[in-house]
Amino acid sequence: METVTVIGGGLAGSECALSLAARGVPVRLYEQRPGGDAPAHHGSGLAELVCSNSLKAKRPHSAAGLLKRELALMGSRLLRMAYACEVPAGGALAVDRELFSQMVTKAVEEDPRIELVREEVTSIPDGRVVVAAGPLCSPALSDALATLVGGQRLAFYDAAAPVVEAESIDRTVAFSQSRYEGESEGDYLNCPMSRDEYEAFWRELVNARRVVAKEFEQRDLFNACQPVEELARKGIDTLRFGPLKPVGIKDPATGRRPWAVVQLRAENAACTAYNLVGFQTNLTWTEQARVFHMIPGLTEAEFVRYGVMHRNTFVDAPRTLDDTFAVPGTKVRLAGQITGTEGYVEAIASGVLAAANVAAELRGATTVKLPRTGSFGSLVAYATDPATSPYQPMHVNFGLMEPLGGKRMRKDERYRAYAERAMTDLKAYLHERPDLFADELGNPLGVLDE
Repeated sequence: METVTVIGGGLAGSECALSLAARGVPVRLYEQRPGGDAPAHHGSGLAELVCSNSLKAKRPHSAAGLLKRELALMGSRLLRMAYACEVPAGGALAVDRELFSQMVTKAVEEDPRIELVREEVTSIPDGRVVVAAGPLCSPALSDALATLVGGQRLAFYDAAAPVVEAESIDRTVAFSQSRYEGESEGDYLNCPMSRDEYEAFWRELVNARRVVAKEFEQRDLFNACQPVEELARKGIDTLRFGPLKPVGIKDPATGRRPWAVVQLRAENAACTAYNLVGFQTNLTWTEQARVFHMIPGLTEAEFVRYGVMHRNTFVDAPRTLDDTFAVPGTKVRLAGQITGTEGYVEAIASGVLAAANVAAELRGATTVKLPRTGSFGSLVAYATDPATSPYQPMHVNFGLMEPLGGKRMRKDERYRAYAERAMTDLKAYLHERPDLFADELGNPLGVLDE
């Protein structure tokens, strides 16, 4: 059988290699460490967790917990190892990061179907390839990838505004209105601010704690997009004449133009999530929650993604990849954070998906397209939908899922219904694909019964 090249020994690449090998596919896995430059890494082990050691919540009716349950059904190798390396962390799955990396490295090195090559890849090899080079892809490989997908379709940093769940927005305060005549009615939600509300918000914003960027992240990071707090520091009225300008807006509650207005733009066609327009930020997540909850209409907002600004390499997936993360017209597909899917477990999931689709191609079977009602299926659909513009990295969240319909439910009821529908649909789909999913993982430490 044809040998598949996997580039990158992180979470996505390691999962992809192990999943392919388990299906009888020979793999050549490239990892540039320890010889290559990898500024965020500290060691040479595979699947190194460079930031937190938490893989987020285990609660079955949270989006992160649901993703773990989906991966359990799909037979993720790394999820099994994560549970084997678990350390106490309340309701989250946290791991001993050194033990986890050692376990993954040992599994790869001992698998007879995997050849581990410790060298940098500077061009896209011939044949069937999975690029899982991570968010700090080397310059040479970045150039090669840019040539493949188009130079304007590769980003080199995140500058993402926060996203809130639609149902958590107070619609008695926020109102739908376009700024100028001729625009589609209701394209934006508007959160109006009085002078007192704006000035109190401005004071907290300019004094809020920021993330300390690493040296390699600081170069050219803010040239193209200033963080909202940096704009605010230029003067108390800068935001009112910039992203918070109230021109063309009339508050239906007062009949007058507000002092300032925060606009929210739909993140997807179903309008289940909204981003804060112009709110790219380098504040800590705790400070984002504290300060942005001061915005009228968002006092009880549930954040499905906090704003980030850091060095990152990812493709404009909605315009460069098909709905299985493959580059159309080639034998190349992408996995991990380079697709714009954010998060440890999301990276693992993309490795599972890449392996399943490569195996399907080699067998002449139909490609794997996970149900859009699931946590990862909805994320893939969002990340490859041409209507997603502008595209910024995103993790799994209920705001991306297809609406449930029916009567309005409490948040806990809604999340439970999302999770139950997702599991039902995924089980039915996998039952139809026994050629690729044999449930080899089983039920790690009761993850499917919690």
